[in-house]
Amino acid sequence: MTFNDIFKSSFLANVGAVSLLDMALAMVLAFGLGLFIFFVYKKTFAGVMYSASFGVTLVALTMITTLVILAVTSNVVLSLGMVGALSIVRFRTAIKEPLDIAFLFWAIAVGIVLAAGMIPLAVFGSVLIGLILLVFANRSDTTKPYIVVLTCDGPASEEAALNCLRSHTRRCVVKSKSAQRGSVELNLEVRLIGGDTDFVNELAALRGVHSAVLVSYNGDYMG
Repeated sequence: MTFNDIFKSSFLANVGAVSLLDMALAMVLAFGLGLFIFFVYKKTFAGVMYSASFGVTLVALTMITTLVILAVTSNVVLSLGMVGALSIVRFRTAIKEPLDIAFLFWAIAVGIVLAAGMIPLAVFGSVLIGLILLVFANRSDTTKPYIVVLTCDGPASEEAALNCLRSHTRRCVVKSKSAQRGSVELNLEVRLIGGDTDFVNELAALRGVHSAVLVSYNGDYMG
């Protein structure tokens, strides 16, 4: 490519910049790896409400990134214009789960690597990342925190409930306490022993305990 070719503006000259075989291969691979990312996202999702549209977005984002990078790598002038155009794009959608950010970057990275022609790197990297996420993201942890909400009628029943909790849990910490005439409400963070939740029934059966609620908690939401 000469200096004049860089600044040459011709629509028809760019028609054959990328061969049909390269386009077809890149887009098919992008679709396949996008589906793999979607599958890993679906298997590792641990949020409150699963969003199927976000999974489809991962597939589309992989293919769109591949399409854009194919165009950029074939024309220097287009690459400069693309940088300026994309610099004004702003996304206002809030990301609720931190892991979702990793999936978005994963889809973008796969699209870039595929369009750059590094197919083995894209495939091997995606398989490795997917296996790591499948192993660690959904790993069962018996020490994860829970919230116990207790409603008692007085100090005596409160003390009995706390003693029962401490004897059945690995850790028990009072997070908040609300007292009214004839009623005491406690919010406690507990760590279970072996995942056993039968102690909630014992709590509810204690004299003076009106209700006992156990809620799964991960630090960001309850569910």
